[in-house]
Amino acid sequence: MKKIPMTTKSYEKVKEELETLKKNDRIEVIRSISSARDLGDLSENAEYHAAREKQGFLEARIGELENMIACAEVVDISQLSGNTAFFGATVTLVDEETDKEKTYKIVGEAEADISKSLVSYLSPIAKALIRKKIGDRVEVHTPAGIRAYEIINVRFVE
Repeated sequence: MKKIPMTTKSYEKVKEELETLKKNDRIEVIRSISSARDLGDLSENAEYHAAREKQGFLEARIGELENMIACAEVVDISQLSGNTAFFGATVTLVDEETDKEKTYKIVGEAEADISKSLVSYLSPIAKALIRKKIGDRVEVHTPAGIRAYEIINVRFVE
């Protein structure tokens, strides 16, 4: 089974969502299905069909989260240090063309959110950064072309 790296924070968030879905949402959907059945003819019962569809989505999400947890390789970022970029690192770069600084944190797929500067370890930018050190030059292939950056800082903060 392929291990999926995940920060401690992300792992706890996935566990919380799974618990909520199993203990609250699943019970609510079962109640919805039950009360929709009481309305009569199931073949023309929109409430029943909507509740069953919601149940399908819910069970699929539960399965997805259970798989994430089973495959998770939890990385405790507080135990990491150094000046080399790895999973969990927060990396500050300077664009060689514009001199603008950008900071990204390399995280797992489940918590990636570019609007918060959280990039998946599978993304082109993260792949270019991993195993590079402060002072290294990296080139990133983007839809707009190749961009060159210099790594100016690497830190490990949760």
